[in-house]
Amino acid sequence: MRQGHRRMQASGGTMPAMSSVVATGEDLKLPEKTPEDACHVEGGDLQKMTREQYILATQQNNLPRAENAQLYPVGIYGWRKRCLYFFVLLLLVTMIVNLAMTIWILKVMNFTVDGMGNLRVTKKGIRLEGISEFLLPLYVKEIHSRKDSPLVLQSDRNVTVNARNHMGQLTGQLTVGADAVEAQCKRFEVRASEDGRVLFSADEDEITIGAEKLKVTGTEGAVFGHSVETPHIRAEPSQDLRLESPTRSLIMEAPRGVQVSAAAGDFKATCRKELHLQSTEGEIFLNAEKIRLGNLPTGSFSSSSPSSSNSRQAVYELCVCPNGKLYLSPAGLGSTCQSSSSICLWS
Repeated sequence: MRQGHRRMQASGGTMPAMSSVVATGEDLKLPEKTPEDACHVEGGDLQKMTREQYILATQQNNLPRAENAQLYPVGIYGWRKRCLYFFVLLLLVTMIVNLAMTIWILKVMNFTVDGMGNLRVTKKGIRLEGISEFLLPLYVKEIHSRKDSPLVLQSDRNVTVNARNHMGQLTGQLTVGADAVEAQCKRFEVRASEDGRVLFSADEDEITIGAEKLKVTGTEGAVFGHSVETPHIRAEPSQDLRLESPTRSLIMEAPRGVQVSAAAGDFKATCRKELHLQSTEGEIFLNAEKIRLGNLPTGSFSSSSPSSSNSRQAVYELCVCPNGKLYLSPAGLGSTCQSSSSICLWS
């Protein structure tokens, strides 16, 4: 063995220097030879076998071997492994719960391809079927019902419809409350459904009623605080027409005349103090078969004829004082009207 080691050192040109490597008998185990085979082995074969075993032994011992080396296990063990399994199990349970909740919400809300529940999304917009409740303001361009059902807007307090401009300012408001219906806008109009004719319109300056007939059915009639302009006032058939001002005066004016007609009844004008019939440029014309002036005062007339005083007076003469007052005077052969009558003097 020592001889083979020396030979390896002598041939250093082909093998690397291995000064620190010492081959022991355990590392280089030569095959056991019987005494009979040893005689047949020549010196060259023994050297070849020794070199191959040495090379094989040195290749196996290239890695350094640490004495008393500690082995570290690779992987997750202990409480880390249990925590990992716990988190994986928790994530799996959460996914299952989320999936179940999603399926339940889809089932309860009735989600379909067309919409959700009573809400259907169409090409023209959104369609709601049944009763719908809105807890917050609703901003839409147009609301209409189906052709075979009405549109009902209902609220516990009031229903308010607002219109705003592009600046967000309020331009119109309609409020339907428990006590009143209020409309706030520049002009309020009510139109006919057939021809679009304006039936009622109101603004800051005037109120226009475009209906063919305005009918007031109240027991107290219609009360106007200011003047009224109309071309015709008439009562219902078989009903009386009454124009009354309880505490102030009643004035009827027209640039071309005022006509009062009662075709099938009487015309009465009653006042407490005085009734004035005045014509500034024309005349007052009374045309009737009979004209009666009742409760006129009667004046006195003295005559020299005694027969006239004793006879019963049946005919009177209508006299007019210079101030326009009328009175009756007993008729005679001539005129009995006197400007110095007591009625004209004390009137």
